Amino acid sequence: MTMTIDAKNLKKQSTFSHISKRRKASNSVATVAITASMAFALIPLGWVLYTVISRGIGAIANVTWWTTSQKGVLYSIEGGGALHAIIGTFTQTAICSLISIPIGVATAIYLVEYAGTSRLGKVTTFMVDILTGVPSIVAALFVYSLWIVMFGFDRSGIAVSLALVILMIPVIIRNTEEMLRVVPADLREASYALGVPKWKTIVKIVLPTALSGIVTGVMLAIARVMGESAPVLILVGSTQSINWDAMNGPQSSLPLMMLDMFKAGTAPAVLDKLWGAALTLVLIIAVLNIGARLISAKFAAKH
Repeated sequence: MTMTIDAKNLKKQSTFSHISKRRKASNSVATVAITASMAFALIPLGWVLYTVISRGIGAIANVTWWTTSQKGVLYSIEGGGALHAIIGTFTQTAICSLISIPIGVATAIYLVEYAGTSRLGKVTTFMVDILTGVPSIVAALFVYSLWIVMFGFDRSGIAVSLALVILMIPVIIRNTEEMLRVVPADLREASYALGVPKWKTIVKIVLPTALSGIVTGVMLAIARVMGESAPVLILVGSTQSINWDAMNGPQSSLPLMMLDMFKAGTAPAVLDKLWGAALTLVLIIAVLNIGARLISAKFAAKH
């Protein structure tokens, strides 16, 4: 009887040992495949970063790059800076963000917390899905026909901002919506059980819990619109001077400056300024993302 039990135990151990080895092998293969895929995906990213940094570092290392514009300086001659383009980029993106972020976050709150299966909610979701795939050139042409042709306004930085709003709002809505859905329903129910109104639950519980993800989504949207070239090419005139007024006159930006440099030829000074503008744009986006992460980590709800 004892020998029979021992034989059965040995058989079970052998079976489990065989399964364990197979699982370990499968896990090792999956780990290697996933790691290799990640490394393969990082190759083009690293290549792009290396190219932009190595070719643009010479231009941005000069203090005048950050403190002067290209006014009175030929593109084909060394000298001048990108201050006019940096100011234009920040101005256009700031106006776009001031309009897009409140609308996008409020719409996402409505879709998650209030819409349910209502017809308005379904129509809104359908329209957001359509707008998410709208090319930037289509948004630029729409604003051009409405703002400039129909209303008679001049080409300006505000027109660029309006086109960027069309591109930014659906991205913010979609990201914020997903972050709000991740918040556990138990948190909402616990708040309701304590007699807290729904609007206060959203403000005090739901939004702080999802703040980190919402901020990340907003920064992704800002990074997308900040580098768009079609709206600035169609909706605002290029200038080498600093222009703080987005309502009047030509206003440059980093994407527009890169386009100007691209059209200016292949002189060494032109290429240096082109890559310098590209690296400046990358650095600005990186700094904004890092700053937003630090702010969201500080003010997010503590678990």
